[in-house]
Amino acid sequence: MKYPVETLNPSEVRALISKCNPRCATGLRNRALIVVLWRAGLRISEALALESRDISGSVIRVRHGKGDKSRVVALDDEASAVLNIWVKHKVTLGIGGPIFSTYTGRAVLPSYVRDLMQRLRGKAGIEKRVHAHGLRHTFASELAEEKVDIRIIQRALGHGNLDTTARYIDHLRPTAVIDALQSRTWA
Repeated sequence: MKYPVETLNPSEVRALISKCNPRCATGLRNRALIVVLWRAGLRISEALALESRDISGSVIRVRHGKGDKSRVVALDDEASAVLNIWVKHKVTLGIGGPIFSTYTGRAVLPSYVRDLMQRLRGKAGIEKRVHAHGLRHTFASELAEEKVDIRIIQRALGHGNLDTTARYIDHLRPTAVIDALQSRTWA
């Protein structure tokens, strides 16, 4: 069954993040993961494959995106700070492996993230469907609302074709035409 796309608003995403305990390693890791999915627009597989060599300040290099394509994205200062808190804590604990790993250094599994999103959705009292790819949808939708050039959105999402990005954004913003026409005024 295919569900309709539902993006989250910033307060809903912040509610998810707030339900991750910042006083424990797992909570710090989960906060950072949600932030990377939301603010960099990564696919879950891309986020879970990140290694320390892929992060330089606020810049993230996706080495193996869809179709084995690489790209570079960046985080805003607030998101970068959340990620850096986790990375520093991980180093302090002596945990190896990918950026988003367990205490033993093994990669976090996508199934864990699916379950995590459902638990956090319940704790945050969000009625919408919440999933990792939905944070990517939210990222794209926010950039479109901010009037970011579609070619920049295309590159950030790692789409090979601009038409794919246009369809993606149209799918996320079905009322955009109505909103634009209703907001017109007589000059």
